[in-house]
Amino acid sequence: MSEGDDMEHAQGGYYVPHGSKWPIIATVGLFLMVVGASMMFNGYAPGTWVLLTGVVVTLYMVFGWFGTVISESQAGLYNAQVDRSFRWGMGWFILSEVMFFAAFFGALFYVRMLALPWLGGEGTGLATHLFLWPDFEAAWPTGGPMELGGAFETIGAWGIPALNTAILLTSGVTITWAHWGLKENKRNHLIWGLAATVALGLIFLGFQAYEYGHAYRDLNLTLASGIYGSTFFMLTGFHGLHVTLGVIMLIVILIRSIKGHFTPHEHFGFEAVAWYWHFVDVVWLILFVFVYWI
Repeated sequence: MSEGDDMEHAQGGYYVPHGSKWPIIATVGLFLMVVGASMMFNGYAPGTWVLLTGVVVTLYMVFGWFGTVISESQAGLYNAQVDRSFRWGMGWFILSEVMFFAAFFGALFYVRMLALPWLGGEGTGLATHLFLWPDFEAAWPTGGPMELGGAFETIGAWGIPALNTAILLTSGVTITWAHWGLKENKRNHLIWGLAATVALGLIFLGFQAYEYGHAYRDLNLTLASGIYGSTFFMLTGFHGLHVTLGVIMLIVILIRSIKGHFTPHEHFGFEAVAWYWHFVDVVWLILFVFVYWI
């Protein structure tokens, strides 16, 4: 199908893209990553190389597939129906991310509100407490009845975590400023707002990396620190990964904005990343309250 035919098809109905190699490449990359990680965790030396090969293939797919979508969008091949499908797709993706974090917060809730009191002798756990863990005190934070990983200290809420909270809240303001600039066709506001959001995201990640180093080096707080260590690093680590992905997406949107992409009325690529970034902000607020503060 020629580009002219594509344009006519896009204007007359739903745009159907040509055959694409990217789904099969994505499948191969993800399969190699899973196999490589499994091999590595089980002590097989080639696992590292298989994992790295999968990462390279997946990155190649991401750059190629997103590049194709951007090119088709800039060529005017997408109509209102395609825009709605993109919005639904991003909405379902963010909902899946909500469920992802809900599972982890659910694990934290279960440990603190149910399992911990039970091990301390409340309810039907009295016999378990008396015969198995008579010296265990049901107090949070804890490494568990066996104190796995040894004694550790926690990170207070009103240091770097509070500073990172302020940074992410500010980044929510800057990306909203950028969105306003885009809708008003003021590209300087758009570009500077995006640049500020990227900078704030990088600062957040820098502080979190420092916090992790401090936890491991000075507090003996590691992934091996019982249930507290595992839930702490599971929640903060996955959030940090999401911030990293968000920063990468923001950089792509910033480059596209500098190149003149997006218009005041057609800019879902920007909106999708803004939705994701606001989601990351909200998750951090919940995490700050229930992991660091309470």
